[in-house]
Amino acid sequence: MFSLGGFSRGGEYEKKTWDVLIIGAGPAGFTAAIYAARYGLGTLIISKDLGGNMALTDLIENYPGFPEGISGSELTNRMHEQVKKLGVDVIFDEVVKIDPAECAYYEGPCKFTVKTANGKEYKSRTIIIAVGAAPRKLRVPGEEELTGKGVSYCATCDGPLFKGKKVIVVGGGNTALQEALYLKSIGVDVTLVHRRQQFRADKILQDRFRESGIPAILDTVVTEIIGKDKVEAVKLKNVKTGEETVMEVDGVFIFIGYEPKTDFVKHLGITDEYGYIPVDMYMRTKVPGIFAAGDITNVFKQIAVAVGQGAIAANSAKEFLEEWKSKNSE
Repeated sequence: MFSLGGFSRGGEYEKKTWDVLIIGAGPAGFTAAIYAARYGLGTLIISKDLGGNMALTDLIENYPGFPEGISGSELTNRMHEQVKKLGVDVIFDEVVKIDPAECAYYEGPCKFTVKTANGKEYKSRTIIIAVGAAPRKLRVPGEEELTGKGVSYCATCDGPLFKGKKVIVVGGGNTALQEALYLKSIGVDVTLVHRRQQFRADKILQDRFRESGIPAILDTVVTEIIGKDKVEAVKLKNVKTGEETVMEVDGVFIFIGYEPKTDFVKHLGITDEYGYIPVDMYMRTKVPGIFAAGDITNVFKQIAVAVGQGAIAANSAKEFLEEWKSKNSE
């Protein structure tokens, strides 16, 4: 088995130098861990949670092998179990900074230092960043104050609390339509609000949405979320006519896209102007030894894509280590 770092389960994580340290436990991170472990590399995952956005999805219908669909939580659990069987552990923590390697490329032993919110430090010869992206906010008055008090970004998490109540879903893509359908299926009185006339979702979802009878308010944006201790109403504005109305609701579910969670690596100069991490076809970033995979690379945001990128990133990390080992054994 090829290993540079010395790998053992349940060891003292901070005292060893890992071959591959993966930041993020979504589909990209899990897949990278599966491949890295099968290559015999000492592998560790650090993540705030399991599954990322995948775990929050009620039903996934376009992932190969599950023609009837599978819940995001179940797919997350299956991936996690596979990773555990290969001996890879997950440290639940948030990475706040990556210090550059202690040496130049090919001059060993190279080490990156990964620092976490809990004050821990971990050493690794390669890094795979797979933190995904966070739900984009509306950035309107009342949103921040009422988050958790009727404002939500996860229908699977909070939907059951609104059975028999009136809510709006904001957005027009796959997630917005899918979550609106889910909310209706559990007995929530839901209306969709979308800033455009046309939806961006897949045709099959659009057809299902129209058949559901869920009302849609189009060409309209939310300009304010109103309430003191909980959501009581929203202020809406028609983008074509400028007409403003107030709609009484008990909840606001927001699905308008995602933003990359890459503030902790901006000092490395590997992000673009939007915060995403550009990579080449081998998932390499501008810094040798650091790779990225999944939604943070600003590609087609799908689980299948993240899985593929995770596999490539792990293979590239292996090749990077093999080349380094070969260079230093000459």
